[in-house]
Amino acid sequence: MKKLNLLKTRLKFFITSAIFFFSILKLGAQNLTAQQFVEDLEFLKKELPKRHKNLFAKISEEEFNQKIEQIAQKSKTLNNEIFEIELYKLIKEIGDEHTRIEPIYKTRFPINFDFFKEGIYVTKTDSLHSNLLYKKLNRVENKTTNEVIKDFRKIIKSDNQSYFEIYFQNFINNPRVLKGLKIIDSLTNANFILNQQKYLISSVQKHNFHEPFSKLLRYRNNDKYWYEIIDDGNIIYFNYQDCSEQDNKPFTVFNDELFRDIDKHQPEKIILDLRNNSGGNSAILKPFLDKLSENHVNKKGSLYVLLGKKTFSSALMNAVDLKRNFNSILVGEPTSGNVNHYGETRGFRLPNSKITVGY
Repeated sequence: MKKLNLLKTRLKFFITSAIFFFSILKLGAQNLTAQQFVEDLEFLKKELPKRHKNLFAKISEEEFNQKIEQIAQKSKTLNNEIFEIELYKLIKEIGDEHTRIEPIYKTRFPINFDFFKEGIYVTKTDSLHSNLLYKKLNRVENKTTNEVIKDFRKIIKSDNQSYFEIYFQNFINNPRVLKGLKIIDSLTNANFILNQQKYLISSVQKHNFHEPFSKLLRYRNNDKYWYEIIDDGNIIYFNYQDCSEQDNKPFTVFNDELFRDIDKHQPEKIILDLRNNSGGNSAILKPFLDKLSENHVNKKGSLYVLLGKKTFSSALMNAVDLKRNFNSILVGEPTSGNVNHYGETRGFRLPNSKITVGY
């Protein structure tokens, strides 16, 4: 009898806890009120011009205020997803690639896409969807790829094609963005037509999505910086993925190890790969540049820098430095960052939606 009572007590506690937990989740998913949307807009209208270095370089103050007011007039018809889309449209008109919004996204579809001359293809996924790898995207629900691209141009700057493609890749697997643009109806699943076949794909928690390692050299290691000796020591490949310090190995320690191997192997070439680097602190790379300036590989034909669509911000500044002040050869795709831009980004949060505004 005591065991039965104990079991009943535990079951009651479990049910009560579960109800509480799911009520919290439901509360977190509730739409803001019209008044809360307006309050966030007023906060944005006040704070962004005050904090930004030069907010009105490409949009006038009058245009900015008018666009804020136009969104506010829709407040009674907004939901969370559409409010975010309206903010993306506003940020696009500001025209500054470092000014952005960062809503809290907890789910995603477990597929990554990339642009190729033949079309848009799945390049990464989880083990459950490995059969989708390298398939071409034809449609999302009832919209063709071209129609989806047209919708995304409403919220992403497209004067720089690489910038557009990177944000497209970030948004095409985002249920909130897709729903806000009315491309899909549900946050939990969507039909992706790949190689002319329909696949119903369910969203997953972002922290549960683990991308598989690739056999390609650039994806072999997830560290912020790492190198590999290839071609029997004739080439040292240095992958620099993030302009920030790694917790378990300061960059200065890593740099000392790198140049010990350069001195030991006397490679004919060094390849610095910046294709996955979207920025951070441009000064992190300075110890490497200081030693490189006096090294035997700092000559034409021996020093190569790889650039890609993701090369942005501080990584782009490093690339410009290597082009101007070193004997490097730059190879790859146009970057998503422009040479002239403001840096040292900061952020603040809107009071109700908790969306971070970067500037």
